[in-house]
Amino acid sequence: MHDSPSGIFKFPFHVPLMKKKLDYASAGVDIADEERAIRSLKEVISYIRTGTGKPVLMNHYAGVIDLGDVWISVTTDGVGSKILVAEKINDFSTIGIDCVAMNVNDLYAIGSEPVAFVDYIAIQSPDERIMKEIAIGLEEGCRIANITLVGGETATLPEIIRGFDLAGTAIGIVDRDRMVTGEKIEPGDIIYGIPSSGIHSNGLTLARKIVEASGMDYMDGFEDTTIGRELLRPTRIYNEIPDVVRNVEIHGMAHITGSGLLKLKRLKNLRYRIEKPLRPQKIFEFLMNEGNVDLDEMYRTFNMGMGFAIILPEDEAERLPDFTDGRIVGVVEDGEGIFVEDMRIDH
Repeated sequence: MHDSPSGIFKFPFHVPLMKKKLDYASAGVDIADEERAIRSLKEVISYIRTGTGKPVLMNHYAGVIDLGDVWISVTTDGVGSKILVAEKINDFSTIGIDCVAMNVNDLYAIGSEPVAFVDYIAIQSPDERIMKEIAIGLEEGCRIANITLVGGETATLPEIIRGFDLAGTAIGIVDRDRMVTGEKIEPGDIIYGIPSSGIHSNGLTLARKIVEASGMDYMDGFEDTTIGRELLRPTRIYNEIPDVVRNVEIHGMAHITGSGLLKLKRLKNLRYRIEKPLRPQKIFEFLMNEGNVDLDEMYRTFNMGMGFAIILPEDEAERLPDFTDGRIVGVVEDGEGIFVEDMRIDH
């Protein structure tokens, strides 16, 4: 697969030239501004606990603390503006799965096994039906991830919240000999892509702007469902990863979420070349065409059909199909940057 990286993948979409181009920043989410704001937060918060519970990993997909006989991982995330799509079609029964998925997938990315979860719901006014439907998704997500929802918090905030917001925190355990940070990645390693279930829970601000600008309705037909229900398709929970980590030599992993393939920047500073991308689902074709979105912007915003990536030695790759689906999509090289074929997307 490494003989000729150029020309292998031909994106199957045609973009109408007369449409106004849309991108994530014009939709209201500027990744660069967000990164600068996060840096300003980190510059102030620097205190490190002394004694039992010292951190052994920070500023990664999850944080890890040392409790002696066991390492504990923790991460937090929410569902984002996918909630607004749920409101449009008045169905909240799957977003709880997304809330669990966005958290546990980050734990998987460092080789941690999730064990517990807490949720936080901020709501404009209590609604029994909505809360019950959210609970249905949370229960299903916890079942898939094999974790217990051990508690949570609901806050009624009519002066702050319009509608509601849903977020959560996941706790995991880490085998100190199997924690995966990306530091072992080296040139020659291969990139193994695992498919997403669709758009997952990122880029929905841009996706919604595209749908609304197109004049379409969320209940309009799309493939064998509707636009709204396709956008609500739950985020895949990669619950096979703990078995992968226990049985295969892994050098790095990435949960491909907001900022798309730029998530590889959380790993070691090398060149990541996606030579044979997984074929994106039809929802990405629809969004690219209707929004006249540039191809590099698509890969900076969406998962584009690959929700998780594993980086490992090439001679280990043949073992992965015993544990998960997917295939080899690329290679790690000397240098720096993130490429889809010869198109650099981290600029």
